[in-house]
Amino acid sequence: MNVKLTPGGFYAAPILLVAAWVLHGFLEALLASCVIAVASWPLYRAFSERMPRRMARAPVSALFVALMALFVLGPLMFAFAALVTEAHATLAALAVADQKGIAAPAWLADTPLAGPWLAAHWASALARPGALSLRVEQADPAALVSWAQSLGQFTLRHLFIVVFTLLLLFFLYQHGEALGKALRRVLRERVGQGAERYVDVARHAVQASVNSMLLVGLFDGCAAWVVYLVAGVPHPALWGAITGALGLVPFLGYVAVAALTLQLATAGAATVATASFTLGSLVLFLGDKLVRPAMARNGTHLPYVWILMGCLGGFQVLGLVGLVVGPVALTLSRELLAKAS
Repeated sequence: MNVKLTPGGFYAAPILLVAAWVLHGFLEALLASCVIAVASWPLYRAFSERMPRRMARAPVSALFVALMALFVLGPLMFAFAALVTEAHATLAALAVADQKGIAAPAWLADTPLAGPWLAAHWASALARPGALSLRVEQADPAALVSWAQSLGQFTLRHLFIVVFTLLLLFFLYQHGEALGKALRRVLRERVGQGAERYVDVARHAVQASVNSMLLVGLFDGCAAWVVYLVAGVPHPALWGAITGALGLVPFLGYVAVAALTLQLATAGAATVATASFTLGSLVLFLGDKLVRPAMARNGTHLPYVWILMGCLGGFQVLGLVGLVVGPVALTLSRELLAKAS
């Protein structure tokens, strides 16, 4: 691959660096909008072709952005709202039980190795009436305020990312074809005719990674619903939907499994809690370690371990969009190294 550099490129480099520095706060939103646009472009073209011809492009793009927001954000918002509702119900039940003292579950003393110690500690800490309320009152107010501030900053930042992602997505749907042609032309002029191949490789890798995320969420939701139903969990369809929605992100689905296990254990259903934790964790393990890499491999052609590292490493650096950007970056790196060799 021969990169063509001109003297003007050296003068433009500082300007481009300043522009990148100015826009670095929008990086996650920019990457997320590009990933969604590339993955959903065939759907957008089919959608726009079915709209009335007299309808302008802007309303069509705005309507499709609204549908994408509903499709992508809807399940996650539903999962978090359902978790908050279940957590509120559990806390209310604990507050009522605390008035008379929260007795240790009968199964706690039978826990292997640590059972007697756990039962004794529970009796001294929670069995007395009002013990839980007293512990809450003794909590450090500064720590609670710091936690609330961190939660607020986290919420505002991700709301900012979501809003700008939708705005940029609308722009990309409006001018996507022109931007795509301009990008290919610039790459041909600066990199060479081989640049077309890298664009196609990146596009297929993005689509494969996004499809793997969606299929993992669907697999986790359906399989969790089945195992919860077999285990005897109340409202198995609801908890299956929560697990599937959170399962889009590696390891986040375990939050749903842990919340369900805690709720069942608090209610005294030790057998159901153990079964739901074991089977739910198994479903998430299979989804993350088998289904996700297997589906992404069709477009990236990377070995299993590299797809897994790309997903987890990308998520650590860029958040949710890193689940797609990570494998795509590794795929392009492999193509560049293969070309160089």
